Amino acid sequence: MLLEGGGTTEEELRSMLVGKPLYLRSGSLENTLSFNEHGQLLQNSPRGSYTLCALEIEKLHLTKHKLELEGARYGLHFVGQLAYEDPSHAAERVRITPKRKMVKISIDRELVLTPKKKKDGKEKKGAAIATTAPAGQSAPEVSAADELAAAIAAAPEAERPADAKSVTTTSSPAHAARVLKEALDNIFASGLDERMVASLPDFWKLYYDAAAAHTDYRPKDPAVLRQNTVDRKARLVTVFEPPSNEYAQANGVAGMALYHTIVGTNGLAGEIAVGRPIGFGLDENAVDSISKARFEPAVKDGKPVPVLLDLVVQFRIYSKRTAVAGAPERGSKAEEPGLPGPYSLKRNN
Repeated sequence: MLLEGGGTTEEELRSMLVGKPLYLRSGSLENTLSFNEHGQLLQNSPRGSYTLCALEIEKLHLTKHKLELEGARYGLHFVGQLAYEDPSHAAERVRITPKRKMVKISIDRELVLTPKKKKDGKEKKGAAIATTAPAGQSAPEVSAADELAAAIAAAPEAERPADAKSVTTTSSPAHAARVLKEALDNIFASGLDERMVASLPDFWKLYYDAAAAHTDYRPKDPAVLRQNTVDRKARLVTVFEPPSNEYAQANGVAGMALYHTIVGTNGLAGEIAVGRPIGFGLDENAVDSISKARFEPAVKDGKPVPVLLDLVVQFRIYSKRTAVAGAPERGSKAEEPGLPGPYSLKRNN
């Protein structure tokens, strides 16, 4: 997202952002978001799965004080591939922002100022500054803070920065462009880059690690056995109810997902890895339920042993109303990689 040249133009930004498949790094689920000039979120917002935070920018407006973006949020719906079957082509993007509504994002900008001198005995408009230079001396320069305050006060209210107190100034357009570029990199990912993957929960990291190695998940601990090598297999003994969510229900997202779970000798789930994801935030719900479940541990030679257990979870549409809703608007496949609903659980031995 490098901004070329000394300054920043709307044309440059459009070529970088508009129509491109992006991810919102913060995972924020609010549809109106404000960021400061360093790309830090300025409000509290519920956060969710990265699979609910794909974006496509449709409109862009650049002013002296901020960058304003409008677009749509997309959910990632995985279509069944295992990690080693190339997850970069395993998901389709489904628009979840309703028609005629938009996700609105504003990003404050560092302000480019040219130092000015105070006028003798006169008040500078908008900044309430009045000084008189001693005889034979030139008027002192206006401070950056005073000039910033004057510039913000003179701007139309709709164009003022969201957090005026944190805005910095510079005399270099190139520096302001660089600060904006860094803010954009902090807010958006153009794909599942290393930084994006590193921010994901461990169960997703294990999935993408397996994808990078073109293999399926394997426990690192050699003491973890396979179910078919023990005398008594591990089994689930508590009620298991991974919920659906409003996004999946509204868009008719249902299907089966696979998770690899290490069941310890204490009957609790240890490491969990996504094996065959479904997306739309449902994998997070499944992993949370697995982590709270209780199992009867596997036994070998009369002693409990840790085993790798595969769990298949099926998510369904819980209501006829959502089942007969119009088909969701589908986007292109991804270039890179709470309402309770019925479920069923299968165990792969």
